[in-house]
Amino acid sequence: MFSTESKIRSLESLKHDLAIWRFRNDKIVFTNGCFDILHPGHINYLEQAASLGHRLIIGLNSDLSVKMLKGQNRPVLSENIRARLLAALHCTDAIILFNEETPEILIKSIKPDILVKGGDYLANQVVGAEFVKSYNGQVVILPFVEGYSSSALINKLVASLTDTTTKTTRDGV
Repeated sequence: MFSTESKIRSLESLKHDLAIWRFRNDKIVFTNGCFDILHPGHINYLEQAASLGHRLIIGLNSDLSVKMLKGQNRPVLSENIRARLLAALHCTDAIILFNEETPEILIKSIKPDILVKGGDYLANQVVGAEFVKSYNGQVVILPFVEGYSSSALINKLVASLTDTTTKTTRDGV
């Protein structure tokens, strides 16, 4: 039986697969993100990214990295849960955690054929873009999927819980 955990990799273990994939001339696609509270916008984005090549590698911000970027109350879901959720998607081939604020070290180690980010980025803002272009790799900006945001979902949940707490307190229940 296949285990989603087998897709969650260290850089060292991924290097073996990278060599095999490159030998087969597989196009390697790399993207990254926090993916806190996975939603349909994420899934659509990842499926589009995967369709650009043969292998999709996701650089996943660790809990430490997310806290640095988004504050002490994030992530909502731990890095282990977020990694397992991403690994369960059929479009992903490898998930690799990183502790830094950006995936620059990973990008330089992996040397993807295609570096992908969402439409909320401009090409000149994409970390690693210049490096990928230096060896004739591609940088692709996919359209932003309107209506989905982990931060918006979190805010909605907090508002919902606040409303429920207020109603419960008011009703004496």
